[in-house]
Amino acid sequence: MSGGKAVAAPLIDLLPPQDPALQEILAGLARHPKELPAKYFYDAAGSALFERICELPEYYLTRAELQLMERHAPAMAGFLGAGCELIEFGCGSGRKTRLLLEALQPLAFVPIDISRAALEGACSDLARDFPSVRITALLADYTRAIDYPHSSDLAIRRRAVYFPGSTVGNFTRDEATAFLRMVRDLVGDGGALVIGVDLKKDPAVLHAAYNDAAGVTAAFNLNMLTHINRRFGADFDLAGFEHFAFYDEKMGRIEMHLRALEPHKVRLAGRSFGFATGELMRTEISCKYDVQEFEDMGRRAGFQAARTWFDDGQRFAVFGFVAA
Repeated sequence: MSGGKAVAAPLIDLLPPQDPALQEILAGLARHPKELPAKYFYDAAGSALFERICELPEYYLTRAELQLMERHAPAMAGFLGAGCELIEFGCGSGRKTRLLLEALQPLAFVPIDISRAALEGACSDLARDFPSVRITALLADYTRAIDYPHSSDLAIRRRAVYFPGSTVGNFTRDEATAFLRMVRDLVGDGGALVIGVDLKKDPAVLHAAYNDAAGVTAAFNLNMLTHINRRFGADFDLAGFEHFAFYDEKMGRIEMHLRALEPHKVRLAGRSFGFATGELMRTEISCKYDVQEFEDMGRRAGFQAARTWFDDGQRFAVFGFVAA
């Protein structure tokens, strides 16, 4: 890797001209039960709180995945092969991404994220450190189909998506299958997907990971309301809610909620939404899978499971899928 000053990387804005965020939030507040999209956790404060969560003793996920990537990134690069165009869902600045880029040295790297600031910061660092890799950032919502620009002047042998973390768990199982089908369409025949998945384990371990003793996850959850207040002019009173998270063993998922502490109303965009004492507003689900279950989901979406890598404790897996 080279040193020196930051280098600009091209950024293509594919976000729709009309921001759908407010309508998404209003629709979620009108549902029964209420829910808010998890992507609104991540303003600057929310991102900083999540970085703290990743360092907590209870939160095993980041350590498990990083250990896995440190050990198996070369094998993942071998699975993907030379002449690869690597698309990452997320801003792509973390250690896990760098481990894969160092091992793979793709012809092109395309991080996709909804945050312009995150993309610009990540891509300037990566363009400096990987000068032989063509880096182009896409400002887009990767949970929806996008008009992906082709690198027609490069001899791309395979298009592959890298989806680190366990973000696929934030979809319901039906949503995750539909998402994987969309990825299958994006990579095309013979394309690949390298995706992180949190595995089912002792419910007590899962419960602790989302209810840390220091209260950082609670602050992260409540900060979503601060974000919505600031960005959209809502009047959520944080003192009127508390963090509530649990593992639903039957559904195989963590559910994170904000629970109303007393009856009150919240106003947003000229509308009023009432909360009863004890009412739950869901802010996130995090589905956990066993290996066969996730491989079957990939098969229904048009992928064939080719490789699976695990951390030492078998807590986390990264799947290598090939488009069938």
